[in-house]
Amino acid sequence: MQGRSIGIAAYLVALFLPIYWLLNMSFKTNGEITSRLSLWPHQLTFANYGHIFNDPAWYLGFLHSLTYVMLNTVISVTVALPAAYAFSRYRFIGDKHLFFWLLSNLMAPPAVYAMPFFNFYYSIGLFDTVWAVALAHCLFNVPLAVWILEGFISGVPREIDETAALDGYSFPRFFLKIFLPLIANGIGVAAFFCFMFSWVEQLLATTLTTVNAKPIAAVMTRVYSAAGLDWGLLSAAGVLTMIPGAIVIWFVRNHIAKGFALGRV
Repeated sequence: MQGRSIGIAAYLVALFLPIYWLLNMSFKTNGEITSRLSLWPHQLTFANYGHIFNDPAWYLGFLHSLTYVMLNTVISVTVALPAAYAFSRYRFIGDKHLFFWLLSNLMAPPAVYAMPFFNFYYSIGLFDTVWAVALAHCLFNVPLAVWILEGFISGVPREIDETAALDGYSFPRFFLKIFLPLIANGIGVAAFFCFMFSWVEQLLATTLTTVNAKPIAAVMTRVYSAAGLDWGLLSAAGVLTMIPGAIVIWFVRNHIAKGFALGRV
């Protein structure tokens, strides 16, 4: 029992040490970071955070990232819901092959699609917009959301659909009023994975934007200069980028726990 407690404690230390170290560095000056190893700031400073909140390029980068992430999450889940219902409830020619083809989109890295997306969006005037990144991420998130939601929908008895039809429910009313609450956990899980993929993905986000929709990942490259790397500023930006993900996990934690227990995750 004692050995198990020691193992859990060691695991937690290994898990939270990088996060603490990032937070620790964000309150230090570059001189202190590069001069010595310390477990806490000896010269506490908030200048790194002040620089981010006072520089339009930095806080607009956060705003751009949050905007295309939210757009992508809403679009992906909205599109995936009817598709997952169709795969679960109906049988048609090539349904299994189509389902596999959707998943095959996840087998290639984003780098494969970077130049085709760049060429296409530039030709139609969608380049350097939050919509360009949001729609590009749908290529990966829609199949993932369909796969997750199909497992949850298949767990709902078909008799519920038939009973609602006998009671006079139209399909849109049945789907919104009865069916969606039954798969709320699945929607939460799918939204979580879509949000996290879109939030941490950098290659497409930086390739498809330049100025007007530059994400925070691209702005963070500004810490490189002839004077060296601004460790404190980069650490403060890293801390701030973890906050949206932590907030999402907090609000959907119950759905995620039930989803791992009941759904296809």
